[in-house]
Amino acid sequence: MSISILNSGASGGAQEQFGVMNALQQGGFISWTVAGILTIMLFFSLYIMFTKLFEQQKIMNQARRVKASFWNANSLREGAAKLEKNSAYKQLVDDGLAAQELHGRLTDPVEAHDWLHGSLRRSEDSINSQLGGGLAFLATVGATAPFIGLFGTVLGIYRALINIGQAGQASIDKVAGPVGEALIMTAFGLVVAVPAVLAYNWLQRRNKSIAEDLSAFSTDVLGYLASNGAVRPAAARKAAGSAPAAKPVATTTAGQTGGVPIKS
Repeated sequence: MSISILNSGASGGAQEQFGVMNALQQGGFISWTVAGILTIMLFFSLYIMFTKLFEQQKIMNQARRVKASFWNANSLREGAAKLEKNSAYKQLVDDGLAAQELHGRLTDPVEAHDWLHGSLRRSEDSINSQLGGGLAFLATVGATAPFIGLFGTVLGIYRALINIGQAGQASIDKVAGPVGEALIMTAFGLVVAVPAVLAYNWLQRRNKSIAEDLSAFSTDVLGYLASNGAVRPAAARKAAGSAPAAKPVATTTAGQTGGVPIKS
């Protein structure tokens, strides 16, 4: 694909004589190796970008469904049963319920909200780690692809200088091929690096937004578990149309650092 793009700017005769394929053939094994490495980098970068985009969109769709209906259920188990089997939000609820059951089996007393908070935090970290998988490769490609292309450029210029020295004069026919190949390698490196950098930054920003939603949901689940169902998100209480308490009391979700005041 990239070779076709680079070739498209050349005219018919010039393309045959000084095109990309001819330049790579002049460059020999090293030029083909550099082009092959860059092509592999481009393929895997595009694969990671599209697969991660699909995963992120799936979790974002799950978040919208959770906000719309999850907290209207009578219990966490009932709400979790309505979620998708492999949903990230179902994983958080299941891990929270499992941690609540295991807390009673501890022989060394541990504060309930600390135990629940740690369990939910581990679940969040596991989901965020899966979402971040592959992004390090994009960052590596963005940082190294220009230099790999530059390596081919240096070799191309080196061969051009050798041809000039052997010919005794700087004629165009002696230097056009190697210099053209050198420029092609530089352009190819940039074609690979720029999309990788843009994809990395974009996917990282979307991951941050997803992590914020997961953290907010985890806080709500922690508040529900620590209060035996008395603390729910404000939107869920309004939707349920429950009668207000005699005297609302502002509380934080199970003493979690940075907990959001919730009236219950």
